[in-house]
Amino acid sequence: MKRIDNMKGRQGMNNMASNTSEVSNKRKYYVDNIRWVTVILVLIYHVLLMYNGVGINVGCGKITNLSVQHYDMYMYFVYPWFMPVLFLVAGMSSRYYLDSHTNKEFIRSRTTKLLVPSTIGLFFFQFIQGYVSMALGDAFDNMKEVPGVIKYFIMVLSGQGVLWFAMLLWVYSLLLVLVRKIEKGKLLETGAKTPIWMMILFYIPVWASGLIMNTPVITVYRLSFYFVFFMLGYYVFSNEEVIERLKKVAIPAVIIGVVISIAFSIYFFVVKDMANFADKPVNRTLLYAASAYFGSLAMVAGFAKFFDFSNGLTKWMSKKSFGLYVFHYLGISTVALVFGKTGMLPAALVYMLSLVAGFVFGFGLYEIISRIPFYRWAVLGIKKKCK
Repeated sequence: MKRIDNMKGRQGMNNMASNTSEVSNKRKYYVDNIRWVTVILVLIYHVLLMYNGVGINVGCGKITNLSVQHYDMYMYFVYPWFMPVLFLVAGMSSRYYLDSHTNKEFIRSRTTKLLVPSTIGLFFFQFIQGYVSMALGDAFDNMKEVPGVIKYFIMVLSGQGVLWFAMLLWVYSLLLVLVRKIEKGKLLETGAKTPIWMMILFYIPVWASGLIMNTPVITVYRLSFYFVFFMLGYYVFSNEEVIERLKKVAIPAVIIGVVISIAFSIYFFVVKDMANFADKPVNRTLLYAASAYFGSLAMVAGFAKFFDFSNGLTKWMSKKSFGLYVFHYLGISTVALVFGKTGMLPAALVYMLSLVAGFVFGFGLYEIISRIPFYRWAVLGIKKKCK
């Protein structure tokens, strides 16, 4: 009888282990959905940034006769957290990949997917983005005596555009492998035990990281700031136990994230008279860090609770979101160069065309280039032909 009971006990433990394994290996649809939804938010942001009226010298500049473009507040609302949340889910995705692959496979995969498009791809395609961006800024007016070869290399350097994200993510992936070799899995065990109150306190290192390792000219390269989000994604939020705790407070987390982001928007757009949200001193403030962190937390909690599902649309968008991210800005900036800068069309129509062009170029170029040998590897990091 005791032997039978012991066998039943072992069988029960095996079943529990099997069930736990099935839960951990289950596809995290909410992570996919966060990614493609955030890419759409980035696209809309770039449309408004292209014609912004807050004085940020990017793109075409203001094309309306409005004294204040109140819809520019959208940029203030999303900017602090939409890239942090992408780095956070990239850290989570790295954990899921490394659970079933070696470090070498991880590095090889990330090099192909991230480093190749952000380096080799510049020479074979993204220099076109460099040309458009330079033409928008009238850079060629002062380069009439510059040899064509030199102009080409300048266009290559100017063509990185949105691929700064891929470059940073590749560097973070190498650092992650190094950290994993040092800590040998102990940090993951600790991260799985993270309570809600500790998640709130992570705001402190997030804010502190934003004060250091920021490049002076290219403001998007906030090296330590985004690295903290990436590592939190890997060591904390990739754990199913943490997500389950977060789902229980999803509604308060979403409300807090929205309220803080609205407060940030009102304060710096209205009270501070449209201060530059993307540069110091604004992006070093406590309020900016709060919007970045609690906005990201709201996205993870809300999507884990309410959008952890898959259908035809979400599957399609998940497959195409990287292409949309890589190519959307070329469509927006091309419309700005042809129609916005020349004043050929009314401002409202230029905005509309820019939005449409972002999607058309994003999806269209992805479908074309993903089918061209060598180019699909150089520009998109795809080894084999997409089916």
